[in-house]
Amino acid sequence: MNNYKKDEKLFSEFPPVSTQEWEDKIHKDLKGADYDRKLIWKTGEGFNVKPYYRKEDLEKYGVLNKFPEEFPFERGTKIKSNDWLIRQDIYVKDIRQANKKALDVLMKGVNSIGFVFNDNFKPTKDDLERVTENIFADAVEMNFVCQKNHSNVILYIDRLAKKYNRNLDRVYGSVNYDPIGDFVLKGRFQTSENDAFDIGKKLIESASDLPHYQVILINGQHFANSGASIVEQLAFSLAQGTNYLTQLTERGLSIDKVAPRLKFQFAVGGNYFMEIAKFRAARLLWAYIVKAYGPSRDEVSSMHIHTVTSDWNKTIYDEYVNLLRTSTESMSSVLGGTDSLTINPFNSVYEEATEFSERLARNQQLLLKEESYLDKVVDPGAGSYYIENLTNSLADQAWKLFLEVQENGGFLEAFKLGFIQKRIAETAQKRDIAIAFRKESVLGTNQYPNITEKIESEVDTKVFQAVDLTLPDAEIETLKPYRSSQAFELLRYTTDQYSKTNRRPKVFMLTIGNLAMRRARAQFAANFFGCAGFEIVDNIGFKTVEEAVSEFDKANADIAVLCSSDDEYAEYAPEFYNKLKDKAIVVVAGYPKNLIEDLKSIGIEYFIHVKSNVLETLKQMQAALSVTN
Repeated sequence: MNNYKKDEKLFSEFPPVSTQEWEDKIHKDLKGADYDRKLIWKTGEGFNVKPYYRKEDLEKYGVLNKFPEEFPFERGTKIKSNDWLIRQDIYVKDIRQANKKALDVLMKGVNSIGFVFNDNFKPTKDDLERVTENIFADAVEMNFVCQKNHSNVILYIDRLAKKYNRNLDRVYGSVNYDPIGDFVLKGRFQTSENDAFDIGKKLIESASDLPHYQVILINGQHFANSGASIVEQLAFSLAQGTNYLTQLTERGLSIDKVAPRLKFQFAVGGNYFMEIAKFRAARLLWAYIVKAYGPSRDEVSSMHIHTVTSDWNKTIYDEYVNLLRTSTESMSSVLGGTDSLTINPFNSVYEEATEFSERLARNQQLLLKEESYLDKVVDPGAGSYYIENLTNSLADQAWKLFLEVQENGGFLEAFKLGFIQKRIAETAQKRDIAIAFRKESVLGTNQYPNITEKIESEVDTKVFQAVDLTLPDAEIETLKPYRSSQAFELLRYTTDQYSKTNRRPKVFMLTIGNLAMRRARAQFAANFFGCAGFEIVDNIGFKTVEEAVSEFDKANADIAVLCSSDDEYAEYAPEFYNKLKDKAIVVVAGYPKNLIEDLKSIGIEYFIHVKSNVLETLKQMQAALSVTN
């Protein structure tokens, strides 16, 4: 029989543990080790993260009393569910085919379509009517991505919605008008700066009968895909949005008319919890920015967010890992409260997406809804001591950087001065170095490569280069989006192409001595050289130097990697080097500090270890072996 009483406190036998008691226990377990070095995470966002958080850490923020749909919208604008729109972009090469494809994917779970027109395409009313034929505008969100004719697109959508008697209060969608974003990538405005904002005003006025249509886009993904930190993405996106608010309200539009017409498009990366916090911090800060313009009601201050999975961390080698990346990224954006989401197909960074890859991308979102039920819980991060603290730390750092941009005259002026480009370039360089040293991992590329994988076909080498859209008459330095894995991929692709007409470089593991150390270092070395696409010859272990050299000769290898313990290198390294120096590049796995100078003095140049610059070392190896594409 259940003897539980309604007013009885559960788990009363477990007394509360104070923060001081936790700290005392941690210091005891550390046994004198430095607390900060061992347990504090020094993020790249400008703030530190503690090993744990407690309720008192949130009291200064007052977040525990906030509700969804409540200013400043940190917890979002959804109160009944966490539903989001599943968007698929369709590249319009042929009007009829694009319409056919749209109707097909709408039957497969998509409820938001993005029609993407190429740079030279100026969609007419007839084009739009045919591409949207049999699509109910009051049941499906329709977005139009084009480089020209934005004003007419809005007019045509308005006319078509009225022609087919759609409920205008239920017509949702957007056009991608973003002259500042074009300026960032191309270096100048298509017309003049003044005309660009005049067109923005015209767009807002043209959409007056479509209350849920966003007509101006803030492309935060440009910053993310150029190597910016999360704080920089937030600050620069908010500053760009503020630039639009100022320019358009100065042209006579009220903030009530302007703010709801802006849509933020963010790229979501692989830093799972930090990305969840990013969306929450973005809504919070944007709400206060809009509030400063004096809206008539709080709802005007809410942020419209569309999310796209980032290109920054996607790879060509081991490309199916991209599915794992987009899965965690989409979870971050959904749990962070995005309004709509595009998952780029796993192969989209190096080829045109296929029906199969698009299907997988769609189904990832459907699984998150239909099997994981992520659409059922509003703001799952609410009350999480960790996520709430991340949210506020990001907001604090982004606000400081936002104010720096404003002190430089606002987004456009700061960009013209080079402030924004310089800041992003510095961050990107730090991240590139971290990847080169493998402090930041790109699975399958700079860590744990699939050494059996080879690209034998010709690849357009543009995939290994930054995207440079700078116009010949550009006025400023532009952003050039790129992927973090490109340098490693080019290194490996060079080996693959070289090996089509030459023998693939071969790395032989000279495993000898201490069993644990030789195996650990052989595995490390195989992982190291596998990043360049070299063939790896591993060995269980040799009893003598003579046996190892004999097997090495049979293998006809190019690189010999000595794998043993530091203590044993004093004996083995000189002997192996003297026997192999004229046959191969001799490498020592590890960094035996007490022996380094002695080993260098006899001619050993290469030592690979956890502090090695993997990228530069492998480039040196390729150069020494004359491996070129």
